[in-house]
Amino acid sequence: MLPTIVFSQFAGTSLWFAGNAVLPELQASLQLQDGALAMLTSAVQLGFIAGTLVFAFLSLADRVSARLLFMLCALLGAVANALVAFAAKDLYAVLLFRALTGFLLAGIYPVGMKIAASWYSTGLGKAIGYLVGALVLGTAFPHLIRALGATLPWQHVMFAVSVLAAVGGVLLYLLVPDGPYLKKGVTFKMGNMLLAFRDLGFRSAAFGYFGHMWELYTLWAFTPLVLALALPQLTPGEVSAYSFAVIAAGAVGCIGGGYLSQVWGSARVAFVQLLLSGLCCLLSLIVFQVNAPQLLIPFLLFWGVVVAGDSPQFSALTAQTAPPQLVGTALTVVVAIGFAITVVSIQLTGFLLSQFELHHTLALLAIGPALGLLALRRLV
Repeated sequence: MLPTIVFSQFAGTSLWFAGNAVLPELQASLQLQDGALAMLTSAVQLGFIAGTLVFAFLSLADRVSARLLFMLCALLGAVANALVAFAAKDLYAVLLFRALTGFLLAGIYPVGMKIAASWYSTGLGKAIGYLVGALVLGTAFPHLIRALGATLPWQHVMFAVSVLAAVGGVLLYLLVPDGPYLKKGVTFKMGNMLLAFRDLGFRSAAFGYFGHMWELYTLWAFTPLVLALALPQLTPGEVSAYSFAVIAAGAVGCIGGGYLSQVWGSARVAFVQLLLSGLCCLLSLIVFQVNAPQLLIPFLLFWGVVVAGDSPQFSALTAQTAPPQLVGTALTVVVAIGFAITVVSIQLTGFLLSQFELHHTLALLAIGPALGLLALRRLV
């Protein structure tokens, strides 16, 4: 089942940064303001938060067919994404459609993890490593489409991403039955969202994840801008290609960390990768003062590996420490809080970049990993 789940997760999450990949053309077409990057990214994040909160409040991922929920959200998300290209006439319409896309992604990312958890009782860290690796590749994929099709109209890029997402949703529904470890769903209760937080181990995993999220999506969102500012000699096509490579490198960390988790355990793998990504934040104080592609590109690629590589292990720890009958709800509410943190980080970073130099701003991302490591140390 894993290859189909992985492909479907990749296809569905390609919706995430579709707007970011075509931002220059979108800005020119609709006369968007310079701060559109942070606004566009935050719109998706806020929509995702709203979706996860609604899904968690209603315990949808534990009360209805996860396969059906995944397919419906992938199909509707594909439509919302395509509407940016064919119906949006101004910034407000773009933000609305991107927020709606984010809302529907709440039925793809955490629900996909629940589907994977229903098939794997052992080796969950490895399985989710592949799954989050697919999310990373999906997130990076629009940048690759933009790089390969630099002459394509931006509307075609958005449409291609929508078709991919729709195909992934249908394939998962048709080819992946309910797993043998699927727990019986719960009835709706107001307290379901917070019940898992009573467990100390679950809180440690969740707060470690929150620290990780302070850094992850902010780095991803600003990677094209970071490349353009640090290496002004790059062409737009090269910026897109390198942006894809830096974000997609996280799949190596996810899958490699999944295999390491079978030996070290998920907590130790997450701790080491979070530590390394935090060090990258601090090293940016030095590295980004050197206008040298031969240093900056390898540094960003390594940062891309470790900044995402701990994600699946945090998800595995969350799934393993949550009440069995509430895995879907617990994953969803933790993800909702994590993405709320990304909105604060993205907006703050966008503001700080207008006030301070690039290397000083990136160094402040180390705050998240530092706090995450403090929380996670109880499980190592």
